[in-house]
Amino acid sequence: KLIRSEQKQSTVTADVICGNSTTMDYLKILENYGIETVQLVILHPPYFDIIKFSDNPEDLSNTKNVEQFLVQFRKVIEKSETILETNHYLVIVIGDKYEKGEWIPLGFKTMEMATNCGLTLKSIVVKNIDGTQGKRKQNELWRYRALAGGFYVFKHEYIFILQKK
Repeated sequence: KLIRSEQKQSTVTADVICGNSTTMDYLKILENYGIETVQLVILHPPYFDIIKFSDNPEDLSNTKNVEQFLVQFRKVIEKSETILETNHYLVIVIGDKYEKGEWIPLGFKTMEMATNCGLTLKSIVVKNIDGTQGKRKQNELWRYRALAGGFYVFKHEYIFILQKK
């Protein structure tokens, strides 16, 4: 609804397709636009179970542990690679997790898993989220979510830029 209400500033088409990204048919979706491949894929998965997005057991935010999260997210990366042109880029935006007094480097575990899929790491951008505005211009959204959810107040997330060879 929010995307549809945005003022169009260009000829870019923005469509929201709801589904399970581990099982949806990416080729069929692209066929609807008359294309077979893309040059850029941007993935921004849930940070494991920090925020629950649904009650669906197939939702990545409902995986039982980090290892299962990585197995499921690997499926998303592998499916994305099937539509990504050679020598082009897959970007992952993800942060870390803090649980029971332990920092879990979810970002780096995800990056390592992506390179194990055959992607080449080209760059790591550390995005500073301190003092940024969240959705609908809400200040300190991360701090609020962290305090409300009882978890560590992260002030960064990673943007991993990977290339398909």
